Amino acid sequence: MRWLVALLLTVSLARADGEESGAFDYYVLSLSWSPTWCALEGDARDAEQCDAAHGWILHGLWPQYHRGYPAFCPTSAPPPARWETAGMADIMGSGGLAWHQWKKHGTCSGLAAGDYFRLARTAFGNVTRPEVFRKLQAPVTLPAALVEEAFIAENPGLEPDMLTVTCDAGRIEEVRICLSKGLDPVPCGSDVVKDCTLGSALLDPVR
Repeated sequence: MRWLVALLLTVSLARADGEESGAFDYYVLSLSWSPTWCALEGDARDAEQCDAAHGWILHGLWPQYHRGYPAFCPTSAPPPARWETAGMADIMGSGGLAWHQWKKHGTCSGLAAGDYFRLARTAFGNVTRPEVFRKLQAPVTLPAALVEEAFIAENPGLEPDMLTVTCDAGRIEEVRICLSKGLDPVPCGSDVVKDCTLGSALLDPVR
């Protein structure tokens, strides 16, 4: 029984559904390496994202607590119109992802849908994505730490404790950058800074 209680406490700390909209500490800007998602999931779904030459795309802008995060918050803001979600496809890969991100994370921002998407686009545009990754001509294996170092080198003010690189199935998956509500880089909470420790992770080139 004690292990069950411990598990439930861990889950509740990690994610809190139905929390107050707008009550959070900072944002996590999640950038996904599109070729990885396509190889692991998108190709099997025949996803439209995988038909375009995407590199780092916007997975989402996530309200975050210092420990854990809110999700699916009650909000009086109306849901986004179809044209609003479709308008995010150029940086998110599809309007469907934009809709999902609004439902799970945007509703917790305290913003109207249009304002949330504009903020997410600004946050994405503020981050310089290293061009070296778009220039790959063939798959490479490299330490995830090199991806982190490349982002730090291209973005003055970004420090190692302000971002993390994740892996999935032996591949570089995402870069997650912690930002204040004003979109300045800030230190991440301890539950966010969980770097991929693989000494050799696969990075596919842009298609």
